[in-house]
Amino acid sequence: MDYKKLADAIRILSMDGVQKANSGHPGAPMGMADIAEVLFRRTMRYNPKNPSWRNRDRFVLSNGHASMLLYSLLHLTGYDVTLDDLKQFRQLGSITPGHPECHLTPGVETTTGPLGQGLANAVGMALAEKNLAATFNKKDFPIVDHYTYAFVGDGCLMEGISHEAASLAGTWKLNKLITFYDSNGISIDGEITNWFTDDTAQRFTSYGWHVISDVDGHDPHAITKAIARAKANIDQPTLIICKTVIGFGSPNKHGKASSHGSPLGEEEVTLARKQLGWKYDERFFVPEEMYEAWDFTEQGAAYEKEWNALFAEYKKQYPSEAAEFERRLEGTFPKGWEHKLDETIATWQADKLNVASRKASQLVLDTITQIMPELIGGSADLTPSNLTQGKGSVVYDIETGTGSYLHFGVREFGMMAILNGIALHGGFIAYGGTFLMFMEYAKNAIRMAAIMNLPVIQVFTHDSIGLGEDGPTHQAVEQAAILRMTPNMVVWRPADAVETAVAWKTALKRTDGPTSLLLSRQNLVPQERTAEQVQAVEKGGYILWESSKNPEVILIGTGSELELAMQAAKRLATEGKAVRVVSMPSCEMFEMQSDKYRESVIPSEVRKRVAVEAGWSDYWFKYVGLDGKIIGMHSFGASGPAEQLFEHFHITVEAVYEAARSLL
Repeated sequence: MDYKKLADAIRILSMDGVQKANSGHPGAPMGMADIAEVLFRRTMRYNPKNPSWRNRDRFVLSNGHASMLLYSLLHLTGYDVTLDDLKQFRQLGSITPGHPECHLTPGVETTTGPLGQGLANAVGMALAEKNLAATFNKKDFPIVDHYTYAFVGDGCLMEGISHEAASLAGTWKLNKLITFYDSNGISIDGEITNWFTDDTAQRFTSYGWHVISDVDGHDPHAITKAIARAKANIDQPTLIICKTVIGFGSPNKHGKASSHGSPLGEEEVTLARKQLGWKYDERFFVPEEMYEAWDFTEQGAAYEKEWNALFAEYKKQYPSEAAEFERRLEGTFPKGWEHKLDETIATWQADKLNVASRKASQLVLDTITQIMPELIGGSADLTPSNLTQGKGSVVYDIETGTGSYLHFGVREFGMMAILNGIALHGGFIAYGGTFLMFMEYAKNAIRMAAIMNLPVIQVFTHDSIGLGEDGPTHQAVEQAAILRMTPNMVVWRPADAVETAVAWKTALKRTDGPTSLLLSRQNLVPQERTAEQVQAVEKGGYILWESSKNPEVILIGTGSELELAMQAAKRLATEGKAVRVVSMPSCEMFEMQSDKYRESVIPSEVRKRVAVEAGWSDYWFKYVGLDGKIIGMHSFGASGPAEQLFEHFHITVEAVYEAARSLL
């Protein structure tokens, strides 16, 4: 069957879906249909009936607004995406939302839409493949052997994250990453000649990429040859620059911005059918012979069967490696890991370990990196400050692909989006570090991890004005509140080494979303706890100390400021006041507890409450109420020694004491 007609099936379904929804982006699907046909029918290895097959090729639609392209492909090739699903494009409750969402639509590898992030996710996937292959493959047994393909548009390459991610991909020599650039010269505002004149080929060449320029994106033979050239390069990722026409087939809107983000219109849809030589007027209709030509279920099953046979033989010859490979891909942890960490926690509690929480975090990493080889991560050029490299961390080797510690350079956004890609690929626990202040650079990737339910661990050190002399540009104030307000994010701000270790343990155990660890630069006073209180840390909030079981005032502290609450409470107790101190290292974990437990910690009838944290104060009204008091920040920080800053901003024992006294 004519390849062009098969590609036209994508165009027809895409423009029909957008038209029925009366919203969407028909231009890119129509322009990239020929590339997609070559990729999904004649290049990629995947099984539509088992979208999670371990050795499948990955496909990332970074220009996620072209989602009808992907949905049409999934439908035509045999995934569980029906014609009715296409007709429900962009409708509430459908599996064909406006932008692709993984865990919602079978065959969608990552949630895309914020431009450029899909490319960074693809870099993470390719890195994961290279690292797993280096770890588990044996001679004649390439059990990890797949490609990552990505589509990107002009918008993706305008975004700064494309620079961060592409630079690392070239440096890391991720040769199994093949990216197609849909170079159509159009974005929402029109022809890009006034705002995007980069020499993209030279740009990617400078990153260390293999660049194949000026490929006719509507010539399947040229596209096929370009892919063959890309696969022949075993040292570099490849960018295939495809010249395409946006809205290809639309007689009045092809090559124009009017086809980018709006339906073509019923009349234009009819005219496009004639222009393409499509003989069928019925909307959403694809003839049976085209379905048969597109159906990939038999070929996909054969690919998986072939791999299953290879892995079965691998399992016979390398049983321990096969068991470890399966353990990691299934996401189960090494036996005894939690007991080992619990021993560490008990020792630290007994020894009253007095260190900064960033140092306690490194000591946790010293333990778990030696028993959990799936842990992979690094820092955005702050390793000596974040202390993110544990004793068991071996720096990633570019040539061999081995090693689990990644130097991301000063690329916070790229780092977090790449970690998302690693987590999506599977076989790893991904973590990354920077200063809490600079989570701002990475915020959208952090948000995407929460949307995708990815268990990525974010290590944010230098968590307050406590970092001192670097001043307000580096001192986090509102960032903890921002993270806490992010749906599906769990935030920990531990008060000492023990709470830090517990925070790491709960972060590792979490499977349905990211965790942010907010850690101090300065040493933290170790708190006295019973064994029961140590167990209660996991609940996110617990009674640390009280002078009476019936308190008249409750002091709530977190992070380095918990000690201020403790000192103020003991001073109040000497005056005969009934006072309770609640440590609240994780508000999200506390909110997950039963009503009964939360009421036992912060009784509703005790309205006299004071919260203290060296961060934006408004967040804590949810715990103290409008009649409570909050000791915190109401402005940006300042440059100066940490102890002077706490005095300057009135975050002191005296301030907590006076606030409590004013309520009594």
